[in-house]
Parts: sequence; C-alpha cells; structure tokens
Amino acid sequence: MIQRLANVFMVVIFVLSLVACGQADQQGGAPSGGERSELSGDIIIDGSSTVFPVTEAVAEEFNAVAPNVRVSVGVSGTGGGFKRFCNGEVTIANASRPIKESEKQACEAAGVEFIELPVAYDGIAVVVHPENEWTDCMTVQELETIWEPNAQGAVNNWNEIRPDWPDQELRLYGPGTDSGTFDYFTEAIVGESGASRGDYTASEDDNVLVQGVSGDVGALGYFGFAYYIENEGRLKALAIDNGGGEGCVEPSVETIRSGTYAPLSRPIFIYVRQDALDKPEVAAFIDFYLEMVPDLAGEVGYVPLPEQAYELVAQRVENRTTGSVFEGGSQPGVTIEELLEREGK
Repeated sequence: MIQRLANVFMVVIFVLSLVACGQADQQGGAPSGGERSELSGDIIIDGSSTVFPVTEAVAEEFNAVAPNVRVSVGVSGTGGGFKRFCNGEVTIANASRPIKESEKQACEAAGVEFIELPVAYDGIAVVVHPENEWTDCMTVQELETIWEPNAQGAVNNWNEIRPDWPDQELRLYGPGTDSGTFDYFTEAIVGESGASRGDYTASEDDNVLVQGVSGDVGALGYFGFAYYIENEGRLKALAIDNGGGEGCVEPSVETIRSGTYAPLSRPIFIYVRQDALDKPEVAAFIDFYLEMVPDLAGEVGYVPLPEQAYELVAQRVENRTTGSVFEGGSQPGVTIEELLEREGK
C-alpha cells in the first residue's frame, strides 16, 4: 500500500512538472533570470558622458541578474568611443549623436559592422549661475552670436549680446570636441557641426562643466539635460526662443518629448557590433537594455522614446539591421519614429 501511494505521488509530481514547463514555454523565449545567471564573459562599453548615466544604470541592474558577466562602462566622449569601437576595442559605443561618415568609413575599413540603437531622448540645457538675474531666456540667434567661430575675441562681455545686460565678463563652459553634445549643439545653433569659438573651458566630463558654471556668476555653459536635473539646485537653465513663434521654451521632460524645446532636443544611442551579438552574454545585455531603458531613462533624467519607437528598435536587433538611419548626420526636428519608419518602407 505504501509503495503504491509513493508511485502515485511520483506520477503526480512528474505531471505537474510537465505542466509547469509548458507554461514557461508559453511565456516567451526571452532569457529567464536563471538563464541570465548562468552567463559569463566581458562586455566593454565606452563613449559619451551624456549617455553614461543610463547605460551605467542598466549595467548595474544587469549585474544583479547576470553576476558573472563583467560590464565596464567608460567615458571618453562620443568621438573617442567610436574610435575604440571601430578599432575593435569595445563591444558597445555610447553616443549622444549619430555616427559620422568618417567613423562609418573607419568601421568599414576595420570590418566592423554595427547596429544603431536609439534608446532615449535628451535635451541640451543652456545654463547660467543661479545668481544671474539679468536673463531667463536667450534666442537661438543670441547663442549663435556667442558661440560662432567669429565670436572668439570679439564677444567677451554680457552687454555685447544685449546692451541692457551688465558690462560683465562672459566666461564660457562647454563640451570638448570629442563630445557628441558639442557636435549636435554646434550644428543646431551655429549651423555647422564642429564650428565653434575655441576660447572656452572645455571638458568631456559634464561634471567639470557643472562645477565651473555653478562657481562663476559670469558663466554660461551647455551640456546634457540629465546633468542639469542632477544639479538643479546649483544651476539655472535658460529657456530658448527658436524664432518659430513659440516664444521662450524651458527644457523639461514634456518639452523635450514633444519637440517644442527646439532645436536642442536630440536622441541618444548605443551602437553594438553585429558579430558581438553572437555571444549570448551580449545578446542578453542588449535585450535587457531595451527592456529596462524605458523605466531607467526617466529615473536618470532622460525622456523615454515612444513605445512604437522601441518596437522598431527591437526589430533592428532581431533582424540584425546594420548601418545608420541618419545618413545625412543629425537631423534636428525629425523624430526617431519617422526615421525608423522610413527605413522600414
């Protein structure tokens, strides 16, 4: 009798285990927590300081579910990251602008095929010291007057921008030339990527710029909106008037998402080597990144893409779609969904 009951019990356990397995299979093919925990290897990421906070946040969450995968995230600027990426030194490049034609050619020469993945929207904040009481808004034309190459040595005081502003020295802070933020800002404001005066305090580390502006009443600087949010009590962000009839528009999650904070709203990216996706740990990390970034982006000061855009981005990974949708470089005012939909037609 006891043996018979034991046999029946074993049969019940076996059937229940089959049902459980069937239910697990129906829930989809994404790696489970248990499968991720079995992964191992190294993932090296480098590039934009603007994208660093969200990628670092994803990496920390990934480490909790895949503790044997070592993910390192460096900050050498968008240009520096692409250089290492095309040299085959890193797996993933963080970028606050689309890849340039010269960088595409470097990757092609090295046999590196890449997949471009927009992951969030960011704005570029134009900031001054909190004790700056003479302005809350600037026009795009005034920013061009300050930052264009011809301004070097010619525009040195605040009253040279507007006569009713004080006769006080204007000290400028901004990203270095390896920064994607520098490339985007100069293209959006001056009209040519890389065209800028050179007599300003430059750094690839946005924290250095925050410290500079927050300690200098005569300062003006620009960097990623996420860093402004982190340091909101130490800085004042200026509204921007682009001349389109909207008037002065402050940078915010809402204005960046809607595109009304123009032309200083832009997408941010990660680029992954196509051949690296053959490694289970890299494929799992990219899937995890796209799964987590809509929530984590908001937590660290970025604006998540629309759900439709993330679906189109996931299709790029699934289809191993290489290349860039930004064939003409940055395109201020054009949404990611529009570009990705064009690609799919």
